[in-house]
Amino acid sequence: MTITNYSAASIDPLSKGLGTVPSASVPLDSAANLEWNLLAEDVSLPAAVLYADRIEHNLKWMQDFVTEYGVKLAPHGKTTMAPQLFRRQIETGAWGITLATAHQTRAAYHGGIERVLMANQLAGRRNMAMIAELLSDPDFEFFCLVDSPDGVEQLGAFFKEARRKLQVLIELGVPGGRTGVRDDAQLESVLAAIARYEGTLALAGIEIYEGVLADEPAVRAFLRRAVQTTRTLSQAGRFERAPAILSGAGSAWYDIVAEEFAAESKAGTIEVVLRPGCYLTHDVGVYKKAQSEILERNPIAKKMGEALLPALQLWAYVQSIPEADRAIVGFGKRDAAFDAGMPVPACHYRPGTSEPRAIAPSEGWEVTGMMDQHAYLRIVPGADLRVGDMLAFDISHPCLTFDKWRQLLIVDGRYRITEVVETFF
Repeated sequence: MTITNYSAASIDPLSKGLGTVPSASVPLDSAANLEWNLLAEDVSLPAAVLYADRIEHNLKWMQDFVTEYGVKLAPHGKTTMAPQLFRRQIETGAWGITLATAHQTRAAYHGGIERVLMANQLAGRRNMAMIAELLSDPDFEFFCLVDSPDGVEQLGAFFKEARRKLQVLIELGVPGGRTGVRDDAQLESVLAAIARYEGTLALAGIEIYEGVLADEPAVRAFLRRAVQTTRTLSQAGRFERAPAILSGAGSAWYDIVAEEFAAESKAGTIEVVLRPGCYLTHDVGVYKKAQSEILERNPIAKKMGEALLPALQLWAYVQSIPEADRAIVGFGKRDAAFDAGMPVPACHYRPGTSEPRAIAPSEGWEVTGMMDQHAYLRIVPGADLRVGDMLAFDISHPCLTFDKWRQLLIVDGRYRITEVVETFF
């Protein structure tokens, strides 16, 4: 497969968070040749920054975890929508990439990804046409979800006319949840609809999303229902793919999913695929909390040494200190997620000094609010902070920070920019 990103795969001089680009033809992975350094103020702030060593640590940690259980990893790419990062996940051992839309799938394909599990229903003629076009490549493997006879009928009619074979997974759901069949009667109606399109639709497995459930007993019950359904359909010869797929796991319950599904993988007739996505950059908010709970309850995670590390920060300048206990920092809702908690001050650097210093929670610095381009930072009167100082902020919920950036910086341990990552939201 030839990598043909829609852009020229070069650093965009008009994108925020970058430095001066001498031409429009500097490849994304050749940023090191520009000799930019974050601390030398070679790039415009605010800037979204990824730490290379932490990314590598997180990649290895999650791959080692799923290997311990003998299951496969298809990380959810909607978190970053960055094919360069998708390829790193594949190179580290991922089975494929999970996505949510036809557009995301097309971006991944043109970024060199050969297997996509679209953990969503495929609806609408243009979306179906986009997938049919990709399926003209025999090296590209694709799966989407079905949960209704109507959805199956629409897919079957379109792909039969397009003369393309489409692999589908039946999604199981829970009452009050999101998508997915709720009971055996709905399941049978979907199975019957798929059977009417033999040769066009191929039932490849079962999929669930347990993240809509709030407690472990409910999650385990749902997972066991999925296992039993998969076993029943497998024994009845209903799956066309061998091995059939059994897939679940967001970023909060992936350890429980691994525990409940691992036996099916060991049997050899089922390919278990887990789909956490936020592990790549992690955070200091909702996913730090989820990971702490995983480390408490899961014996394998406990023994794996240093756990996931926050690898994404937002750097910005202090641009005003209008009151003794307030600083205004040059980033806002256009730059960082705020749906799951405000960004957290992490590092302070004064240009011209040696190294950034960590900001301790005891210093009392806190982001209390954000506007489009401004953040309100509460400080202690007399704090050593000046206009022009650089601050780094940890974030909560990486998905909604990535989608605010067209290009992000990867830096090494000396804050040198080694690569620019392009996103396709």
